[in-house]
Amino acid sequence: MLDLTADLGPVDSRSRAWENPAAWWPRLTDTTAHLSAPVAVIDLEALRHNAMDLLVRSGGIPIRVASKSVRVRSVLDAVLRIPGYRGILSFSLAEALWLAETHDDIVLGYPTADRAGLERLVHDEVAASRITLMVDDVSHLDLIDSISAPDQREPIRVAIDADASWRSALLGHIGVRRSPLFTAADVAAFARKITGRPGFRLVGLQMYEAQIAGQGDNGPDGPVIRRVQARSRDELRVRRAEIANALTEIAPLEFLNGGGTGSLEFTGSDESVTEASAGSGLLGGHLFDGYRSFRPAPAAAFAYDVVRRPAGDIATVLGGGWIASGPALASRQPLPVWPAGLRTMPREAAGEVQTPLQGGAARALKLGDRVWFRHAKSGEPAERIDAYQLVSGTQVIDELPTYRGEGKAFL
Repeated sequence: MLDLTADLGPVDSRSRAWENPAAWWPRLTDTTAHLSAPVAVIDLEALRHNAMDLLVRSGGIPIRVASKSVRVRSVLDAVLRIPGYRGILSFSLAEALWLAETHDDIVLGYPTADRAGLERLVHDEVAASRITLMVDDVSHLDLIDSISAPDQREPIRVAIDADASWRSALLGHIGVRRSPLFTAADVAAFARKITGRPGFRLVGLQMYEAQIAGQGDNGPDGPVIRRVQARSRDELRVRRAEIANALTEIAPLEFLNGGGTGSLEFTGSDESVTEASAGSGLLGGHLFDGYRSFRPAPAAAFAYDVVRRPAGDIATVLGGGWIASGPALASRQPLPVWPAGLRTMPREAAGEVQTPLQGGAARALKLGDRVWFRHAKSGEPAERIDAYQLVSGTQVIDELPTYRGEGKAFL
């Protein structure tokens, strides 16, 4: 069983081995040399470091683990055994029903129209007590009622998703397009509709500030992004407090959720929030290299083998196109990290079946040589592999099945 609670203490400089790439990546090559590519690894010590660092950054409020950014049950279980982590933020109802077999606090982070899943939920007393659905429109309630009348089903736990984006008079909508509910009046009016209908229990609020959590501030546009984020934080702190105050007068809420890996310091300092969500920071995708306030260890990585040499300065690996969600930019593509000095080619990028790599290091690569990549976010590799190899030092100590390895593909 994966255990992250043993010897969890301050990480001293000697143990931050990932800060020496020239030793870190060749070690993984040697440790996994007996395994066929593609091979994916999770380093135990780096995962422990990231799990503890997230808790420090959250400032003491509990962290709900975002399963979308992990998709490995053994990692979810191990993280949730660490004091300070509480509950799962899931991404589909089918996944939530599966996880509810062993976990009792699951919030579905997105609305659902899964009629078969809802049919299961409304007639399963245990699942209905463990899963909270996300809603932001009366139509979500109507769908549930159309499947089963309130007096013929279990009470359904729901949370309201409110828009945490910033509406700038100059720049327009800054953030992701999620809920239509924006003001305290919007949310309160919807909350009264929920509490006025039989068969529903309003238990929570979610406000995810993607424009802060999901946008790095240390790139060429960093000064502009930091100014925008500062304005957004000021506006959101006031508006979220108004929404929280309005809701708590309507229903006794169990949680007010906010944040993400990239905004834990802000979320933890917001007195309106009772818990934060994070997931990507556990495995440490390269997207977070672009943040000033933190930098997770590269706890997860994957490698492909060189299979041909189309030119003297190009080496091609088999595989590569494990792309993260979001705009199809370089920031969402896997990043070749070892040997150092490799880069994907602009007209091909990371391909589904092959990825040509260019750069000085490509000239020395031979057929069968291994190239290491880092994922952009965290969940995308698990949709392509059956298992991560758990590495500690110079040994593979376990194999951790992904959702795919357990026969599950939810989205």
